[in-house]
Amino acid sequence: MNVSYRWLNEYIDLSGIEPAKLAEMMTRGGIEIDSVPSRNQGVSKVVVGLVKTREKHPDADKLSVCTVDAGTGEELQIVCGAPNVAAGLKVPVALVGAELPGGLKIKRAKLRGVESQGMLCSARELGINDKLLPKEQQEGLYILPADSEIGADILDVLALDDSILELDLTPNRSDCLSMLGVAYEASALTGRPLRLPDPSKDLYASTDKTSDHVQVTISAKELCSHYSARFIKGVKIGPSPLWMQNRLIAAGIRPISNIVDITNYVMLEYGQPLHAFDAAKVAGGRIDVRLAREGETLVTLDGQERKLEPHMLLITDAEKPIALAGVMGGLNSEVTNDTVDIILESARFDGGSVRRTSRQLGLRSEASARFEKEVDPGRVREALDRAAGLMGKYADGVVSEGVVETIVSEAKPSVITLSLEKINRFLGTSLSSLEVKTIWSRLGFEAAETENDVWQVTVPTRRGGVHLDVDLIEEVARLHGYDEIPTTPIEGPTTTGSLTKPQAIRRDLRGLLTGSGLYEAINYSVTSPQAAGLFPDLNGADDGCKPIPLAMPMSEERSVLRTVLLPSLLEAAAYNQSRKNNDVALFEIANVYHSKEAPLTGLPKEKPRLALLLTGNRTAPAWNRAAEKVDFYDAKGILEAVFERLGVSGKIAYEAAQPEHFHPGRTAALTLATENGRETIGYVGQIHPDLQREFDLGDVYAAELELAPLYAEADGDIAYRPLPRYPAVERDLAVVVGREVPGEALASAIRSAAGELLESVRVFDVYTGERLGADKKSVALALVYRHSDRTLTDEEVTASHERALAELEQSFGAELRK
Repeated sequence: MNVSYRWLNEYIDLSGIEPAKLAEMMTRGGIEIDSVPSRNQGVSKVVVGLVKTREKHPDADKLSVCTVDAGTGEELQIVCGAPNVAAGLKVPVALVGAELPGGLKIKRAKLRGVESQGMLCSARELGINDKLLPKEQQEGLYILPADSEIGADILDVLALDDSILELDLTPNRSDCLSMLGVAYEASALTGRPLRLPDPSKDLYASTDKTSDHVQVTISAKELCSHYSARFIKGVKIGPSPLWMQNRLIAAGIRPISNIVDITNYVMLEYGQPLHAFDAAKVAGGRIDVRLAREGETLVTLDGQERKLEPHMLLITDAEKPIALAGVMGGLNSEVTNDTVDIILESARFDGGSVRRTSRQLGLRSEASARFEKEVDPGRVREALDRAAGLMGKYADGVVSEGVVETIVSEAKPSVITLSLEKINRFLGTSLSSLEVKTIWSRLGFEAAETENDVWQVTVPTRRGGVHLDVDLIEEVARLHGYDEIPTTPIEGPTTTGSLTKPQAIRRDLRGLLTGSGLYEAINYSVTSPQAAGLFPDLNGADDGCKPIPLAMPMSEERSVLRTVLLPSLLEAAAYNQSRKNNDVALFEIANVYHSKEAPLTGLPKEKPRLALLLTGNRTAPAWNRAAEKVDFYDAKGILEAVFERLGVSGKIAYEAAQPEHFHPGRTAALTLATENGRETIGYVGQIHPDLQREFDLGDVYAAELELAPLYAEADGDIAYRPLPRYPAVERDLAVVVGREVPGEALASAIRSAAGELLESVRVFDVYTGERLGADKKSVALALVYRHSDRTLTDEEVTASHERALAELEQSFGAELRK
């Protein structure tokens, strides 16, 4: 928000307070001022002059010799090259000795043999941004109004002796998106009284009634709570007065015409956006506020055709849409030079609806910025009357009597209860009741004291960011002065910060996995519907879970929440390999989102997961060895390290599985033993060759598992035991079993049968061949026996060994291989 210091003086006397000082006061009060540039870019001795005569230069086709009255008592001869110079015009004249922006000094000179006693100036030569001027003023001399006083200082005429306060507003201070809001703030900070405009001052009502010309209805009552309209007839379209144009330019808005400029001026003044319709283009004089219908379009004032969606709020007449509510008017109801009658709109639209429409269509306007922030919803009628009065005064319009409006709900001020004790306790101050009452008065808040220094504070609608008692305490703090609040020790109980168990586990896992040579990937939580449909055994699709669509997706590739992590890692691997990073080892710890509802009516389930992916080589080639490609056991080994770190190795089992999109013969389901039995927590294996080809990848090994069950079962305590003092006895056992029997099942049976003397068992060889038969295999296991307190006897080991063999024979029909 750009605030003209000169304009602000109209509402509050700032004499004795320089712009820089005011900026400092406002910044200390909580509203940051980025800078305070001056509108005068170095102009001096430039006045208003009248071109009395204009003749062609005798030796130059594009130069003119002008006689100019600049109020100096003598007529000046000035040579000018502007194409629009003509006798009878009033223009800026830089006298001899004048200075212009850029350090240009005006001297007497001869141009092609003709003496020139000054210079006629364009807006650009005066340091004015010509892009903010009406189109007819952007080229050639700056043409001043005919009633401009000859000899008057151009700094005063064009309001260049002004400074601009560039406000950097936070969302809670949207009240300062208006000149009156800034004036209230300046009044509160300085203690000086306000001079507010009277909206009815220039309101000349006629016997003609607005209701005879306009009817208003609101169909979308949930998105528009108040709509008011006035009818102004017989307007004459033309330029707005120069003082108004100067103020608009200072605020960064280009003047267009008196009607449009007045709506913009009042928007800046009150913070309430307005819109003027050409009444002749509003069919039936009927206005309805409704939602768009499927397939409707509207050509907006910028000439672009907009495809409307059913959530967009429209202003319509009896036949068609004529404006996007709160965003931009329609070209089909635009005020032009032929406009005679005006329907003037002032309304309160839902901020969320305006924001959504503005973002989706890429239409950001001064009006939408204010509607989004709900700038003083109580000034709808006041701003309407102010603008109507100005149109009567500066556009010769006749304002019809009365207002046609529909009010669904009126804006009401907030009432907050607050005690002096709470204020002082929160701020660490010892303010008196009188000091706080003074602050309420300076803010313009009504405060009714109940008892024991407790107030019922009524907050006006212009301060929509103040809802709670702590908001009022903040107001007291900034008006009292943040630098006046004493430094006091912090009191109260202290709590030592710590990580929760899941947080500690995730941190530990990141360290373990990065130490194992993997890189952590951080992917979007949104993906495409196609990616969300991969790996149904992991994404909950078999349980009826459905991808959750976003209401306003960035693109089709980022339109639903992730239900599984692996597709994102596959995309990352493909991205790396396409850039010659062929050896990829990634992991990701993140949440997936599952819900059985479509559309979503409640919060989805957020499930924490770990996923990892390996592809390419385990080791790079060297002079003494070839490259080694990653395989299933690399992924399995990393997971085993994870389980060991979490203390759940003994509860994990690997079972052959064939989940979709995994290789059917190189994949295992991970099961975890819990109080309720075994549950599958994920899968590890090779990605299906078809999917590998789809991502243009070689062999890929991956895993994804649920972390919540591991959080519950994890035991982070480290158990220490002394090194064994007594020797171990090693025995090998080779048995012939059916090919379908897993080696882990044999090892598990041995552990349960051999008893406490068995220290470890592992499979070290598997043999298949014709000698055994097509459906048989030989599995060799190494068994280690040991007692912690003594040396074992051969008889004890033999007894345990025979029990293990008997268990294998009984459970699996195993035969001792001979």
